[in-house]
Amino acid sequence: MEEVKFLLSAKRYKEETQVISVRVPRDMLRDVDAVAQKTGRTRNEIITKSIEFTLEHLEIVDKEA
Repeated sequence: MEEVKFLLSAKRYKEETQVISVRVPRDMLRDVDAVAQKTGRTRNEIITKSIEFTLEHLEIVDKEA
């Protein structure tokens, strides 16, 4: 299976931002902060790019019960 990489590129979304609240496990937030520190990006940029990546690669599987 080919390894999928998370590549950071130019901003795709151009509209105004909106504040939301999301609860994440503390250890996940520490990982996000570590990536932010290592890449020089903000926590917000890492989270936003992660959501963007997921939306672009998401496959919804409709399982019949």
